[in-house]
Amino acid sequence: MKKIVLFVALMVGVVLTSCNLDYFPSDELNSDVLLQDEGGAEYIMDGCYSLLKDEVEFLGYSSGNSFVRHYFQMSEFPADNTCLSSHTTDPLYEATALKMTDNLKNVGTLWMVAYKVIYMTNTVIESTEEGASATSDHLLGEAYFVRAWMHFNLVNLYAKPYSHGRDNIGVPLHISTNNPEPFREKVGPVYDQIVKDLTKASQLMGASRGNAGYPSKDAALGLLSRVHLYMGSYDEVINTVNTMLGGANPASKLDADLANYFINAKTSSETLFCIAHEPTETPGQSGIGSMYINDGMGWGEIYPTSPLLYLYERYPMDLRYTSFIHPQYPDPLLNSTTVYFPDPETADDASGRLNLSFVVTPDGENYKFTDGGKTYIVEKKTVNGEYFEYHVNYKGEDCLARVHETMKNRNTNPIYYVSKFSYQDGDPMLSSPVICRWGEVILNRAEAYAQLGQDAKAYEDVNVIRKRAGIPADGMFSTSDKHGYASALDVVLDERRLELAFEAHRLFDLIRNKKDVDRKFPGAQPWEIVKHTDDRFQYPIPNNEWTVSGIQQNPGY
Repeated sequence: MKKIVLFVALMVGVVLTSCNLDYFPSDELNSDVLLQDEGGAEYIMDGCYSLLKDEVEFLGYSSGNSFVRHYFQMSEFPADNTCLSSHTTDPLYEATALKMTDNLKNVGTLWMVAYKVIYMTNTVIESTEEGASATSDHLLGEAYFVRAWMHFNLVNLYAKPYSHGRDNIGVPLHISTNNPEPFREKVGPVYDQIVKDLTKASQLMGASRGNAGYPSKDAALGLLSRVHLYMGSYDEVINTVNTMLGGANPASKLDADLANYFINAKTSSETLFCIAHEPTETPGQSGIGSMYINDGMGWGEIYPTSPLLYLYERYPMDLRYTSFIHPQYPDPLLNSTTVYFPDPETADDASGRLNLSFVVTPDGENYKFTDGGKTYIVEKKTVNGEYFEYHVNYKGEDCLARVHETMKNRNTNPIYYVSKFSYQDGDPMLSSPVICRWGEVILNRAEAYAQLGQDAKAYEDVNVIRKRAGIPADGMFSTSDKHGYASALDVVLDERRLELAFEAHRLFDLIRNKKDVDRKFPGAQPWEIVKHTDDRFQYPIPNNEWTVSGIQQNPGY
């Protein structure tokens, strides 16, 4: 452990005081220290959870520099659910624009903290005797769970998907505090170890020892169902979810109060694991929610993309739309109907693709506007045979358009705030970000059924989710009514997009299923369809790591 090897063991050790960490050198954080205090394993695990949300210093940065913030931004922003309204000096811009470099603070901080936490869990695993007591077994299970989740995040963000090949280069696999010379293990063995750790965790843990900020047996199984899904082990997904349900109706596992679910995520029975925040731990403008909303504070610069909005608006009563997405209109007395669409000619690194906007007048079921003496038709086009979108052919390019009342905008982008990371304890910047919940687990099984050709069962699970969202009976799926979709898998992937939007799933859902990412919408990202094989979806190994330990850098960096 002399090399930066993951910057990790050089720095971290923890004693928990309230919810804050006090650090001391890792060489003091050993089995002897732990065994001096029967509560040592609990202190270390509580320290792990704190380290995931606390701001840490990296290369002179600390403000906004937390694992949880970087995890959600790095996982979500390279996909097609979010639009960054303009360039920002925050490194979230590089994640959004697929312009990552190996010296960015988000790239380095997430890697550093993940391996620090892995080191801490290894200390617990090596120092806790299995079978000594139910309490110590549970803490040991927590350590296996967190170690698995950290490796899972690392292999997803810094390596190719499992579905692209087990033999692709992965990430360093650390299952001991005494690691050999560092090297990047292949993707397959990393996943194998994750499965082994989560299986062990599920055997050792029972119910959570507190709120959902502490993992449980079901949390381990829920995450395991996702891992099996990513591996293409579809029978294992189904078996794991069935074990979790134990014969219960899937609907009984969902929070009936969806509109307030994320506000109450920490204590909701739907949440299997979250990064729990107390009212005193508000991150303010450094939090995840600050980029999605401006309510007295916050930047409010990230919005849902036009394709995602159209998907929600197929059923405007969808609670996932009405509860969490908030269009910002000016005084309605000043409003007129406006078309917004990407400018096909104007784009640059600073601002990205800007919107054009024109007041429109009805033209049958279409709209029209005049620009430069020429009349353009905003055409209503059918999607899947029964839904619709607006398009306009402007200067030779087909542009997806939005037609609605004139909205407030930022850098020409209509403002739609998102509140999934806001309003816990009434604070617009506070939440307990959800890592795994029953809504996802049910959709994990739905996808597994679809992948195996068991379409009727896939639709049953999808409909459970849709009913909770307030979708009417005529919006349910069946083998005789797929609402124009080509396959059950397409149905499930769209439902995952609706249900799990902004929760760090969409990018992985696309590229693991070998689907390209269409990013032809306004915003600071490149105007392109990005191939699922594109190396830019894998973050670079941090400069402070590969230049010292000598591990292999990712292609393109």
